Amino acid sequence: MSTATATAPTGLEAGAPRRSLASKLVDRLGSGAVQVVMVVLGLFWLVPTLGLLVVSMRTTQVNNAEGWWTIFTKPAELTIQNYANLLGSGFTASFWNTVLITVPTTVLVIGIAAMAAYAFAWMDFRGRDTAFLVVVGLLIVPIQIALIPVASLYGAAGIFGSLPGVILFHVAFGLPFAIFLLRNFFVGIPASLLEAARMDGASEWKIFASVVFPLGKPAIASLGIFQFLWVWNDMLIALVFADTGNQPMTKYLQSQMRQFGSNVDILSSGAFMSLIIPLVLFFAFQRYFVQGMMAGSVK
Repeated sequence: MSTATATAPTGLEAGAPRRSLASKLVDRLGSGAVQVVMVVLGLFWLVPTLGLLVVSMRTTQVNNAEGWWTIFTKPAELTIQNYANLLGSGFTASFWNTVLITVPTTVLVIGIAAMAAYAFAWMDFRGRDTAFLVVVGLLIVPIQIALIPVASLYGAAGIFGSLPGVILFHVAFGLPFAIFLLRNFFVGIPASLLEAARMDGASEWKIFASVVFPLGKPAIASLGIFQFLWVWNDMLIALVFADTGNQPMTKYLQSQMRQFGSNVDILSSGAFMSLIIPLVLFFAFQRYFVQGMMAGSVK
């Protein structure tokens, strides 16, 4: 009588889940060698910024004669005269115009969107879902189709070419995304916290200001960084709605463009100056930004 012998399956054990290629790549990305490679790639990514800084600190004659990388052998060519000339021109006024446009826009978008997002997330009112769908639909509306109608409206209202007109346009087109982002974050707040506050007699405004808004700091910081960068770097709206006396940095630098780039000293120094404030803002709120981007990804 013959007996059958069971053979163990080769390769993976019986019942063991097969690992995907993506999970294997994720594990390998945590290794030290890969981290070193990522650091090297990051440094290469910063090379254009370094080149811009060097070009902004050399004279036009030197920049036209040799590449920026020769600065490592000729550090004496560096000078801050380009920045002195820039600050003595109309750039200073355009810089403050950019601040006067960007800061109020960011504050208004965050404030209005946070209140609207709380209402959509935790308040029951008639037509709430329909109104939210309208807000989501506004995300796909391109800015270009509103330029001529809004310009006509601004002309009739007497605010065309003024800073309030530019701010209102940025606020209007920044709100749909802001409301959508914050509403989805506020929905993830435990309902028990809000119910406990209501049982203690807190009003909806008190709940929003004391519970929801503090817990929403990561998403609000992420929204603030995005909104600030969008407005700070915008040129289309500035070209259409800002006149010469109210022009931001982007429009001022565009007006300095000449044939063959003969004023590279102004453009390079101005471009690098426009990088400083966004970098400071990002590093100041980096911790909240990362938390906001990761919110909802882990249960």
